[in-house]
Amino acid sequence: MSNDWRMDRIGSALRGDNPAVLRRLEAGFAVIGDVQFLPGYSVLLTDGPMVQRLSDLPRRRRLAYLSDMDRLGEAVERACRRLDPAFRRVNLEILGNTDGFLHAHVWPRFDWEPADLVRMPVWLYPCERWSDEQFALGPQHDVVREAIGEELDLLAGDR
Repeated sequence: MSNDWRMDRIGSALRGDNPAVLRRLEAGFAVIGDVQFLPGYSVLLTDGPMVQRLSDLPRRRRLAYLSDMDRLGEAVERACRRLDPAFRRVNLEILGNTDGFLHAHVWPRFDWEPADLVRMPVWLYPCERWSDEQFALGPQHDVVREAIGEELDLLAGDR
C-alpha cells in the first residue's frame, strides 16, 4: 500500500484506505500514531474533513468528539497498563498547529522515559525520536494496536 493515505488522512479513513485506523468511533477515527517511541501513541481524527477546530463542530457533535477522545484515552491507558508495568499515565492534547484538521493526541507516558523528559511535554523529545526508523509504525507494533482495539471494543459496551 502506498503512503498516499498520509496526504489525506481523514478522506482515506472515510474510504477505508487508512491502514492506521484502529476503530471508527461516533465522531471520528481512532488511529495508531506514525511514530511509536512511546508505544501506544494514538490520535483521534475528526470525521469531518473540513473541520479545523473543536469550535467548528455543533455542540452535540463536539461533545461526541470529546467523548471519543475520552474513550480512546482510556483504551490506550488500559492497553498500556496491561502491556507495560512501567506505564504512568496518558496525556491528552488538542493542538492543531501543524495539521489543519481537528485531531487529538493521546500520549502514553512511562517510568522508563529519560528523567529529563518524563515530566515534560512529549514535544520536547529530540527530533531524532520523531524521524528514527526504529520508532516508525510497523508490524512490531501489532500487539499494542490489537490491545488498544480490544479495549476500544470493551469500552463501546460502557456507552
